[in-house]
Amino acid sequence: MRRVAILLTVVLAACSSREAPARVEVGLEAPPYAARTLGGDSVSLALLRGKPVLLNVWATWCHPCKEEIPYLEQLHGKHAAEGLQIVGVSIDARGEEARINEFARDFSMTYPIWRDPDERVNARFLAIGVPSTYLIDRDGILRWKHLGTLRPSSPGFVAALDAVLKASGTASH
Repeated sequence: MRRVAILLTVVLAACSSREAPARVEVGLEAPPYAARTLGGDSVSLALLRGKPVLLNVWATWCHPCKEEIPYLEQLHGKHAAEGLQIVGVSIDARGEEARINEFARDFSMTYPIWRDPDERVNARFLAIGVPSTYLIDRDGILRWKHLGTLRPSSPGFVAALDAVLKASGTASH
């Protein structure tokens, strides 16, 4: 319930600002987003521009998140050489860094983990839960999004990933 209240507060604050409400739709530019790594470094989607990005929002307490991590790790191993950047955004509470590190070790996570204890990612991408996954092309355009566990059978995912990787591969030559 606390997370719902926080998310509602963030969304309402975003909506009451002078900016136009966010539109998070496939085919439009992905919203700007920045966070910190577990080591405290600043990171952002803007810094990854020019590379295809699979942004996965998760938490250590999320059982469906645990189910999808082996698939994300498989994708990371298979497509890293093609430039695919998989980023796991943990929305675990402040002070949970040791738990997140332990979780990452237990699940053999080798892709980067960003921290977002304030769940700004959910407000930016208008997500209502975890896990949620967003495929962003090298130009920063959202090409696919999904709320729930990512699987090879997730509707449209494999085709969208192939298209993004092919376009990215073509553009880099």
